[in-house]
Amino acid sequence: MSIVRTPDERFVDLPDFPYEPRYTQLGQVRMHYVESGSGDPILCLHGEPTWSFLYRKMIPALAKRGRVIAPDMIGFGRSDKYTERSAYTFQMHRDALAAFIAALDLARITLVCQDWGGLIGLRLAAEMPDRFARLVIMNTGVPTGDEAPSEGFKRWREFAANSTDLPIGFIMRRTLVGGDAIDQRVIDAYEAPFPDVSFKAGAMQFPLLVPITPDDPASESMRHTRKVLSAWTKPALVMFSDGDPITRGGDRWFRKLIPSAKDQPEIVIEGASHFLQEDAGPQIAEQIVAFLDRTR
Repeated sequence: MSIVRTPDERFVDLPDFPYEPRYTQLGQVRMHYVESGSGDPILCLHGEPTWSFLYRKMIPALAKRGRVIAPDMIGFGRSDKYTERSAYTFQMHRDALAAFIAALDLARITLVCQDWGGLIGLRLAAEMPDRFARLVIMNTGVPTGDEAPSEGFKRWREFAANSTDLPIGFIMRRTLVGGDAIDQRVIDAYEAPFPDVSFKAGAMQFPLLVPITPDDPASESMRHTRKVLSAWTKPALVMFSDGDPITRGGDRWFRKLIPSAKDQPEIVIEGASHFLQEDAGPQIAEQIVAFLDRTR
């Protein structure tokens, strides 16, 4: 498999993102992450088509309560990228993150996850629960393919499937609240990992990996994840936005599924869309800090 690495100069002078890059070698590929603070780990997982830059508005507040670690999935951010779409499977992403957790020997993890960060992160919490102490679940799901996907997701999947060069900046402007008014430097930062289409195989493939039929490759692992979460008693905070056309309503589903989620307040982030970390990062960080304080 051919592997490319985004040049460092693409990441110069990123707005409000002063973190030194850190790397962990996972076999043939190198995974990037940023880190701030100390104490028990707060593992912040991004989704499609973003990277750890998405958490920049939350890291300062969270770093006062723990060791914030925000990795880039393989194919995203400053992590290495396979150039063939066939290299990107749910299992590959799961294995890479599991190896990352093992390499850093993370334990007592507070998982903060959104979008694909939820599919992968919650799967690992279900498979290695002894390493996880808390869950913070935002704008994501645990799809098995047993239920029909939302119309919003079907449109997004079709768009990605037919794309020959996924327009990252256009997607972010269309998705974020007040997209037309967002600083161009922020849009450039989301585009930075992808100098050209040869770097975008992972971003183009991610939507096609979500299980949409009962016998998809990831369906059984998602069923196992649901089963474990249905008996989860460690603290779990479910916090969705009110303006995400893809995951809207998923917060009620998670609160019904996870026993301990019922012990936490029902928080809805108002005026935010799919990437709520970008739309309302400080507000979300404040809620997570309060969650950490009351579940010590």
